[in-house]
Amino acid sequence: MAISEQTAVLLKPLFDLYPAERAMSQLVVRRTAPDDVVEVVQGLLDIAGDKLSPPMHAALWLYVDDLDRSHRISQSIKGTTGSYWHGIMHRREGDFPNSHYWFNKVGAHPAMSQLRDYDAHDFIDAVERNVGQQDPKLVALQKAEWSNLFAWCATEEH
Repeated sequence: MAISEQTAVLLKPLFDLYPAERAMSQLVVRRTAPDDVVEVVQGLLDIAGDKLSPPMHAALWLYVDDLDRSHRISQSIKGTTGSYWHGIMHRREGDFPNSHYWFNKVGAHPAMSQLRDYDAHDFIDAVERNVGQQDPKLVALQKAEWSNLFAWCATEEH
């Protein structure tokens, strides 16, 4: 993922403790990451202060499956980026109609163009059809979706 060296150093403890291979493996979240991982995110955000934008905060909470915290942040972010994080969060909580609503507000986001054959609404429908299953292709797409939007947020001014 293309993020600044400063951001990479800041986030290294989280990604070392909870690498991408382990994160976001649930399409519909039933449990958050282990407490020690959640504590690392909170500590990083306490240290980072304004060094990380609100979209990055929403992303990190989503990374560790803390949907409530991600939701509180994403719903306060104006524009398509906030709607994108908000739509992902609602899909991951299993509120598929609400996810469609937020993706309708997103329209086309620059981060989406990095995902091959990606259609947010088709993805929502596929996850809904597969509730209770962790289809590896859908999980891989979920991780790529997060990674692309995260990298975009890390390189853009918000």
